Amino acid sequence: MDIQTMNEELAARISQRELVAGTISQPRLKSNSIKRIKLKPVEIKNQYFIQFEYQFEHVLKHENLSMQEAAAKLESLFEDFRQGLFQFTAEKVQLQLSKKFKVSWKTEKTAQKAAELSHNRKKRYLLEDGIPYPFLVRLGVQNPDGSVKKQKYDKFRQINRFIEFIDDALAHLPKDRPVRILDFGSGKSYLTFALYHYLRVEKGLDLRVTGLDLKKEVIEECQRIADDLSYSQLEFLVGDINDYNEESAVDMVVTLHACDVATDMALSRAVKWNAKVILSVPCCQHELNSQIDAPELGLMLQHGLIKERFSALATDSIRAELLSLVGYETQLVEFIDIENTPKNILIRAYKTGRKPAPGQFQRYKEFTGLLSAKPFLENELKELL
Repeated sequence: MDIQTMNEELAARISQRELVAGTISQPRLKSNSIKRIKLKPVEIKNQYFIQFEYQFEHVLKHENLSMQEAAAKLESLFEDFRQGLFQFTAEKVQLQLSKKFKVSWKTEKTAQKAAELSHNRKKRYLLEDGIPYPFLVRLGVQNPDGSVKKQKYDKFRQINRFIEFIDDALAHLPKDRPVRILDFGSGKSYLTFALYHYLRVEKGLDLRVTGLDLKKEVIEECQRIADDLSYSQLEFLVGDINDYNEESAVDMVVTLHACDVATDMALSRAVKWNAKVILSVPCCQHELNSQIDAPELGLMLQHGLIKERFSALATDSIRAELLSLVGYETQLVEFIDIENTPKNILIRAYKTGRKPAPGQFQRYKEFTGLLSAKPFLENELKELL
């Protein structure tokens, strides 16, 4: 099959509203800033669109296109990508394009599927409202019958959002040995218990999870709950991120709302342990705010509120870039809706071992030089940079 025939076939399938979902991957050039594109049909104000989700190095962007626009967009995209996987209503299609754009088109019949078009459809959670989960009942999120308490619904949504990230990380965790996970600053441990339940109870992984926090009373209560639920591979310890020296290798490090450079300490530890997965939601970020001296940005930074927000965003961007420089695929993603908490950015990093792009470190230094910044995390990782 040639590429023109392929494009015509895809356009016909889209025009007949057969698309359920799709993924385009394998950029032809390493310099391509878009790493992957996901497609799905959506219905907005009674109009049919194809939504394109562009996955860049650190961010996601979305675009909703009409059927005709979507067909044209696909035609242009396959000039830059070598692989496509599409689920249509009755079959799955896998595409491979050679260097000379010769197309391999493989099909597999599947059970009849229907696309969910509603852009605002009811969210389907990995943990369902109405099904009792012992840890959620014990933590006061659910009633014994499984219904979520009204005042705890935001927490229920947050827990499910976190589990989505855990589910995405499964492919990066070892399968031939027990998985070691550390949660720094676990607090009341809603998400620690959720992580354990999902990976151990739902997925059957052999693992050992440790939650670490400074609050002795909180840790003791969490340990009681773990014991009562017979979560034998979950433990809670009183301790500080900086003083925890019990491990030589860890598979996943979680740190949620660690204040200021405590987040950087946890990220540094994770890198040095060669962690395969890092999930971090930073809290307050003061380090960069006190360092910035950038006359070029004076129009922005003369306002205290803007300087504070800019400093927080710049800090997380620096963290993501440093993780990329030491071999991680890193993204900054929305953790939970901003109306629920302003601390809604999650740093998600997967260890790939890939080398930084040419000039990447120099561009990083130029950025930090502009801000007159000497980031704590850079100093912690200096031997690896």
